[in-house]
Amino acid sequence: MHAVAARIIPVELDFPVTGPVVRGMLADIGALRISSIRSNVTKVERSPRLARDDLAPSLMLGLQVSGSSLVVQEGREAVVRPGDLVVYSSTSQYTLVDSEGYRQHQFRMPLEKLALPWDVVRQVTATRLSPGHPVADLAAVYFRRLAGRPRAFADAGANAVSQPSMELIRAVISTHLDVTSTAARESLRATLQMRILEYVRAHLGDPTLSAAQIAAAHHISVRHLYNVLAAGGISLGAWIRSRRLEACRDELGRGLSQHVTIAAVARRWGFRDASSFGRLFRAEYGLSPREWRETATNAQPARASDSTPRRP
Repeated sequence: MHAVAARIIPVELDFPVTGPVVRGMLADIGALRISSIRSNVTKVERSPRLARDDLAPSLMLGLQVSGSSLVVQEGREAVVRPGDLVVYSSTSQYTLVDSEGYRQHQFRMPLEKLALPWDVVRQVTATRLSPGHPVADLAAVYFRRLAGRPRAFADAGANAVSQPSMELIRAVISTHLDVTSTAARESLRATLQMRILEYVRAHLGDPTLSAAQIAAAHHISVRHLYNVLAAGGISLGAWIRSRRLEACRDELGRGLSQHVTIAAVARRWGFRDASSFGRLFRAEYGLSPREWRETATNAQPARASDSTPRRP
């Protein structure tokens, strides 16, 4: 764990007498370093001595996975629970305490990339980032997905992922503190497309999902919604349909779906009519849903990527 921690950020660690247990992954996407570590370490401390090391000043965003942890920095203490976001910086002493072990996704980025004044950042360290706030809640969902599949996100290109991710962190912090209205507006504008797509992804199972609903949730007009997506080359209807089909494909490719009807899977992901779902699935992947499920089941335990249906 000491070797792993050194790659994330140099810290001092306390383990129970039973000895260290560590599992997880590290990944870099551009300037963003992602760690998803589960360990029985009960205390993580960046001491005053370590805070004076040569590491470029960095901000860590922590996303609590399970249980609860205590985060201490700048004279503040925050108890974070599953789904909570918290930030702490490398430039001063901080302590993370969890008697059940370390259970956070962590995202480290250079402070200079955040483009926020240091005095602003200091105000938000060791503070739960507005649980229940729509931007913070969306960020928690996004970063959980990013930690779960960093390589899939990296396929889009490091800058295409790392920069919007840092903009989203900036948006959470600036809206949380109501930093200057200009900074808040810039952050919300820069992350609008990402926030729209994450909202849609979270509501894929709603068969009534509409452009009007999505626009209202983001306090914009339907016309502006389409313009924002068009700037990224995205057609809303096609994007929703493609993500719903991907979700059905993934679920049908897992063994657990054998006891669930194809129609039930389709309904779970927003398709009202099983026949039209079947036609769309075949048009997208060249196989019927039933053929794909049988193919994927017979291919197990081969890697899913080897048996993913392709367009003909």
